[in-house]
Order: sequence, then structure tokens, then C-alpha cells
Amino acid sequence: MAGPQGAELQGENPPVYSAFLRTAFVRSTLWIFPVLFLLVFFFLPLSRILFLAFDSQVLAGGNGGLIAATLRFTFYQAALSTLLTFLLGLPSAVLFARYDFRGKSLLRALTAIPFMLPTVVVAAAFTSLLGPRGWISLVFPQSTFQFIGTLSAILIAHVFYNTTIVIRVVSSALSRFDPKLEQAARSLGADTPRVWWNVTLPLLRPSLLAAGLLVFLFDFTSFGVILLLGGSKFTTLEVEIYLRVLKLPNLPLAALLSIIQLLFTLVFSVIYTRVISRVTTQTAPRFSTSHSPRSAREKIFVAAWAALLSLFFLLPLASLPFRSVARLEADRGQRGEVQYGMTSDYYRELFINRRGSLFYVPPIRATFNSLGYAGLTVLLSLALGYPAAIALAKPTRLERILDPLIMLPLGASAVMLGLGFILNFGGALASPWFVPIAHTLVALPFVIRTLQPALASIPERLRQAAASLGASPFRVWQSVDWPILSRATLTAATFAFTISLGEFGATLLLTRPEYPTIPIAIQRFLSQPGGLNYGQAMAMSTILMSVTMAAILLIEKMRLPGDAADIPL
Repeated sequence: MAGPQGAELQGENPPVYSAFLRTAFVRSTLWIFPVLFLLVFFFLPLSRILFLAFDSQVLAGGNGGLIAATLRFTFYQAALSTLLTFLLGLPSAVLFARYDFRGKSLLRALTAIPFMLPTVVVAAAFTSLLGPRGWISLVFPQSTFQFIGTLSAILIAHVFYNTTIVIRVVSSALSRFDPKLEQAARSLGADTPRVWWNVTLPLLRPSLLAAGLLVFLFDFTSFGVILLLGGSKFTTLEVEIYLRVLKLPNLPLAALLSIIQLLFTLVFSVIYTRVISRVTTQTAPRFSTSHSPRSAREKIFVAAWAALLSLFFLLPLASLPFRSVARLEADRGQRGEVQYGMTSDYYRELFINRRGSLFYVPPIRATFNSLGYAGLTVLLSLALGYPAAIALAKPTRLERILDPLIMLPLGASAVMLGLGFILNFGGALASPWFVPIAHTLVALPFVIRTLQPALASIPERLRQAAASLGASPFRVWQSVDWPILSRATLTAATFAFTISLGEFGATLLLTRPEYPTIPIAIQRFLSQPGGLNYGQAMAMSTILMSVTMAAILLIEKMRLPGDAADIPL
């Protein structure tokens, strides 16, 4: 009896082994192009940065004090920004998790918009409201209030960006709390502060830590906010890298600063990954704990905090389009005559080369450049992201090794990517193709993280049933896979499109003068005098904000019910 069984097993071994080899080969081919892309355009430039940083004697050149001061301020502004974000975000999370009120969904969407907005749009929005040519200065012309170029501008912009992270993570955690826990504590005589301290906060600790780490990471690597709103007085690691590449050339020092920033961001990312895994393993069901405010205290809290959030998020966003159609100063400094009132001139000027310069690039061409770069970024991101997401949907040991490697660009700043391209490709950067390649490096992790859950959710039994009924592989994909993947694909493409439209750091280092993008054109207009330049910056910022908000609404519409987060990290 043992003999036939052994013969049967021996007869099965070759097909099983062949199937294993075939599966391993298919999985390895899925990784060829994503890994090759990262090797050429991320790891090779990163190795050049490493070589330059450790081959030079930058510390011996008296740069230790500069590095220490820059690192100290980077930590200081990130920690202070995170603290202020929690001061606004934690009560807001309680508001959305515990109370029902009119306009709740609209207000929640309003708080999420800034996170997806490009840096230059946020800078232009705050400039239009609080800058020297903003509405506040025009309403109170005698005021000595100064906003642009201060630490307050940096902190407020960071809070504006990142409050939605605290709201989403913490309110999601609050909605999973069993209300019986708090009821039991109250039945034992605990008042509200003791319930929060002894029951709620211990359960919230992983979510609070995850949200805090993510906010700190974004503030630590902030670039556009510091550069456009902080001015030359404030330099973080990111800004100092940019200055040492373009303004005060010292590539070895820029390389060393890049390595320091990468090490810190990787440490924060590893800690965040471990913390968020504790949050995602809390699979308790959602409880319907939200209710209409009952007591006078609850009504006052809901009304006051909803009004505060509305003003904080709506005023900068609303002031920008109004400022883009308002003529409030001379077009060319003090030499022109001011004609106050509403105007569409700033939008018409986007199509006009007023001075007839051969080197002038109309802003509308910058818009077409951005749209072209964004389209290429979408194609590249989906072409590279789909194979990686298919492999990661059912991970083996190979995927567990490659997964953190393919996410490494998230830990590298955009300015660092630009520096790596400059060091590695040099004169070849004359080609405009490097801009969408850099954008793809930034967008690829978002695309993979968006596609991966959708691919993993496809039931294998549906594919087998379709195949057993005679469907070809393409027909199986068309009938089973695509209806599930269509939403995720559109969402991933929209993420890639909006990331490319608003990318500022790497583009500032890589773009050629004749191929500017919308953010680069806005930055140029904001840095030049005259009401006409300022008006065109407001007009372009409004266009970019409109496109981004349309993309956000599309993502929100495509998001399946029950999805906990809008940020695929």
C-alpha cells in the first residue's frame, strides 16, 4: 500500500514543483519594471548623495554649527506645529465623532481640502488674506500687523494643512469605542474628566501617537510653506538643502543635510509603521455614539467649534478667488493709476506676452506644461504601480522584502530627489522628461497603497467560477476584476494627477525656465513687484485650487462606504 502511495506522490511532485517555479517566475516578472525604475531614478541618485556626503569634509569646514542650528529649528517648528495641530484637531475629532449637527459632512470635507492643496496655493491663499496686499491690510490700512515672514505664518499654515489627519485618525478611533466602557465608569462615580483620563485616553493612545507622528513627519519635511511664507529668516533642513543647491552652492553640504534628513524621516516612518499597525489591528466594530447636542454646554461647544473651524478653513480658501478678480492697486507698482473694482484682467493677462519678450513663457503655457506632466505621471504611476500592487495583494517573502523598499521615496524629501537627479544625471536634465519621472517617484507609493487593498479584496472563487464557465482570462478580468478595480484605479490616477499638479520641491530644482509648471509660475509672480504680477499669481492659484478641489471631490465620490481614511498611507 505504501508503494503505490509513494509512486503517486512522486508522480505529483514534478507538476507541483513546476507550478511553484511558474508562480515564482510570474511574481519576479511583476517586480522587474518597478524595481528597475527605483534603482535607476531613486537608489542610484541616493548613492551619489551618500558618496558626496561622506567623501567630503563638510564638518571640518566649520559647518557643524550651521547643521546643528538648522536641525534644531527643524525639530522646534515641527514639534510646535504638531502641538498646535492637536489643540485644534483633538476637539474637532470629538465634535465629528460624538455629535450630529447640520452641515457636518460639508464641514468635514472642508477640513480635508487643505491637505491635498498644493503648497503654493496655500501660500497664495494666506497671502491674499493676511499678506501686505491681502484683505486684512486693505480693511485696516493703518495696522502694523505683519504675517508673511514670521514664525506664526509657518505654524498657522501647518495647522491648516494637517488638522484633517488628527480629525480622521482620532475620530475613527473614537467611533470604535464601546460606549458601555464609559457608562460603566460613570456608574462607578467617575466624572467626565476622570472618564477621559482613565478610560478614553488610554484607548486613544495608539491613535494619538500615530496621528502625532504623521503630522510631525509632514511638518519636519515641510518646504514650500517655509520658503514662501517664512522667508529667508527661517531655514529647515529642506530649505537649507535648496539654498545650498541653487542660491549658495555647496553640494557636499547639501548632500550631508539630505542624508541627515533621510535618516530622521526613516526613523519616524519606521516608528509610525509600528504604531499604525497597532491601530489597524483594533478591529472593533463601529458604534453609533454620535447624537445631537442635548445640554446647553454641548450646544455651545458644537456651535462655537463648528464656527471656528468654518472660519479657519473657509476664509483663506474664499479670499483667494475674490482677490483674483479685485483690482486694489496699480498694475505696475506706484507708476500706474489705480482703478478700484472687479476685473477679469488678471485672467486675460495669462494669455498675453505684454512685453513681447522672446524668453517670456505665458502662464497659460505653464498650465499646459503642468497638465502634460500630470498626464505622464498618471500613466507612469499606473504602469509601475499595478504590477507592484498585484504582487503585494498576496505577499510572499519576496514582497515582504520589497514592500518597504518601494515605499522608501516617501521618506525622501522632494528637494532631496531633485538634488539626486542633479548629481546623477547632470547635463541630461535639459530634457523635460525628468520632471514627470520625479513626480512619479512621489506619487508611486500613493498609487500602490490605493490599488493594493482593491486587488486583495477580489474573491478568487469568482475568478474560478467565471473560468469554469468557459470565460477567457481577459473575459474574467473584464467581468470580475475591473468592476472592483475601476474605482480604485480612478482614485489612484486622481491622486497621481493632483500630486503632480502641485509638486513644488523637486520641480523647483529640475524644471527648465522654458518649461515652468503652475506652482513655479505662481512662485515667480509672487516674488515680483506690481499689482499685475500679484493678480496673475492669484488667478493661477485659483485655477490650480479649483482643479485640485474637483479632484478631491472625485476621490471622495469614488471612495467606497466605510473607508476610514482618505490618505493611502
